[in-house]
Amino acid sequence: MSNLTITAFKWVPDFAQGYVRDLRPRWACEELSLAYEERLIDVDPRPESHFAEQPWGQVPVLDDNGIKLFESGAILLHLAEKDERLMPRDAQGRASTLSWLFAAFNSIEPMVFELNEIDIFSKDEEWAKLRRTGLLDFFGQRLDRLVDALGDKPYLTGTFSVADIAMATTLRDTGDTDLIPGRPALAAYVERCLARPGFRKAHADQLAAFARNAPEPVS
Repeated sequence: MSNLTITAFKWVPDFAQGYVRDLRPRWACEELSLAYEERLIDVDPRPESHFAEQPWGQVPVLDDNGIKLFESGAILLHLAEKDERLMPRDAQGRASTLSWLFAAFNSIEPMVFELNEIDIFSKDEEWAKLRRTGLLDFFGQRLDRLVDALGDKPYLTGTFSVADIAMATTLRDTGDTDLIPGRPALAAYVERCLARPGFRKAHADQLAAFARNAPEPVS
């Protein structure tokens, strides 16, 4: 039996399938050849016991032989510490990886959240229509700086690391915009990351769980 258990949702609506953040630890486990078990929970209603593990009832939660963590970033860091394939052992390599890991969560992902709020959850609200142009402009400037920092490197620090798992899963969630396709170097970076067997397996496994637990169609 595996010592690793990832808590994820049994099923989510179509627009979220393939994007729920248990994808991140699944991907990290695949990169490190770490076996794990799924613990699938209902999204509605969520088990009351789950709130004791994750205060907001979100996923993922990781149980590593009795050590429990929530928040995908914390889980990624925990898993990366196990193997230099995701976290370099030299001082500068580790520092650069940590910097980019936090950059994905602090400098890029908040704007992805706001974009999704505007384009999915509040698309008919007047404030969302007014905010969208300014957000896309500012976000685009952030991405231009990211392109400059990436340069001609295949990955953020030169070699694939946990930072690329965080950044690639964030960038692929920019919806029906030109933010990534309009920046060929960034589009190539995301494509390079998502072409890795670890991502493909993690993505397929998440979708398979949703397929197994899809609700019966209403007649």
